[in-house]
Amino acid sequence: MTIPAAATDRRPHTGLFITLEGGDGVGKTTQSALLEEWLTGIGRTVVRTREPGGTEVGVLVRDIVLHHRGDIAPRAEALLYAADRAHHIATVVRPALARGEVVIQDRYLDSSVAYQGEGRQLDADEIRGLSLWAAAGLLPDLTVLLDLDPRVARRRLDADDKPFDRLESEQEDFHARVRAHFLAIADSEPERFLVLDASRPADQLAQEIRDRVEALAAAPGNVGTRG
Repeated sequence: MTIPAAATDRRPHTGLFITLEGGDGVGKTTQSALLEEWLTGIGRTVVRTREPGGTEVGVLVRDIVLHHRGDIAPRAEALLYAADRAHHIATVVRPALARGEVVIQDRYLDSSVAYQGEGRQLDADEIRGLSLWAAAGLLPDLTVLLDLDPRVARRRLDADDKPFDRLESEQEDFHARVRAHFLAIADSEPERFLVLDASRPADQLAQEIRDRVEALAAAPGNVGTRG
């Protein structure tokens, strides 16, 4: 059965919705922090959040999907992510956007499509439809895809000397499929995506992201980069 997607809902608000995507270890946290620092410095109000884990409900879901000891059926995993997304978008993201704020979010529906759709080898179109239904059709104004060879990303994770979560622990072929699908999504929606080589220095990546955000905010009908 195909799940009908909600009509996509881009720029129904005065804020900016920016998501960062990519495999584990590509530097999303670093770039989120740098972008938040810059935007705050020019007078914007920023809500920095993540999926899963951006709400109290999300923290519980995150513990299940990333740290649960034992197997979780792929469809159950996809539904847990969708449940978190529905609550998070309704209670955190949409209210912030309605106030004219900038939301910087670590992972969104593209992660579900790449990880559960392709990585778990479910139907990617069904996962996208489920995610859009959960979020009532909300798409980001900009999605930054930090692209990196999974083997390089794994070395970064190893250097952190932290236990791997359930997804980080998957085999190399899983992460290769996820990376390839992220790139395929970006290729199909070039107006929404900024794809960056995450092996480059963090300050160079941060500047390219700032340039794109400035251009987006200055476009006709969009809010300016100052409050």
